[in-house]
Amino acid sequence: MNAPQAPDDALLTIGVFAARARLSPKALRLYDRQGLLAPAYVDEATGYRYYRGAQVARARLITLLRRLDMPLARIREFLDLPGPEAAEALAAYWKAVEERVAGQRTLVDHLRGRLTGRSSEMYEKFEIRTVDVPEQQVISEVRHTLAHELPAFIGASLGRLERAAREHCGGIVDAPFVQYYAEVSQESDGPAESCVPVADADAARAWAETNGHGGRARTVPAMRLVRTRITKAQVAHPQINSAYEAVEAWIAEQGLTIAGPCREIYFADWDAAGPEDEVCDIAFPVQDQ
Repeated sequence: MNAPQAPDDALLTIGVFAARARLSPKALRLYDRQGLLAPAYVDEATGYRYYRGAQVARARLITLLRRLDMPLARIREFLDLPGPEAAEALAAYWKAVEERVAGQRTLVDHLRGRLTGRSSEMYEKFEIRTVDVPEQQVISEVRHTLAHELPAFIGASLGRLERAAREHCGGIVDAPFVQYYAEVSQESDGPAESCVPVADADAARAWAETNGHGGRARTVPAMRLVRTRITKAQVAHPQINSAYEAVEAWIAEQGLTIAGPCREIYFADWDAAGPEDEVCDIAFPVQDQ
């Protein structure tokens, strides 16, 4: 038979409370210092800490969140939210965890291919196709950017360009893309060009003359692209390099020549996509040798 529990408003010693909360006294002291779970009462003469039974639920919630590897600072913010908002915050946190793990999984595949020298096996995971792209009128922004700065540049520039396309250039007529004129890495800064195909060439040129972000309008000639499709997790650097190398290897095997700068074509809703959803084509323009 279980011993009767003290009322929720009764003061409990740290030892009794720790047993009920399934936490160690050391953890309780840490949570107090971090502002997560303060004692209900501290005896000024002895320094003894006392908790109330009603605090057990909060203590157990902290334990469960820690099992998800949630940082203490994030837990502190989480605990102050009402139930529905806390549920949304938890979903957002876990989505970020899943995206990070998926990215790490693709990085492991990338590294294993490098370390074992089996790059050809790694390339076989990518399906390579060709597509003919007609002439396009685009509005664009160009910037020198390092690899760690690239995601922010792509997100911000494509957001600006897509708004401009809808409001000033007759609308978006094809998937936005980012074109690279030189290597983008932690040591090399490109440059990279974000491009959005638009419907109205004259309106695009008029917009470019007044744009404050260095926007420009130009015509991209028709071309044949060799491309492979990758997931959101595979877009991360450096694992995206495997996709680029797979396309380059296929082009060489087919006796073709790369005829211009490579590009990443973003055809999906990035924010709505999960880590395993396909979001991007890695592509090179080619011509016969």
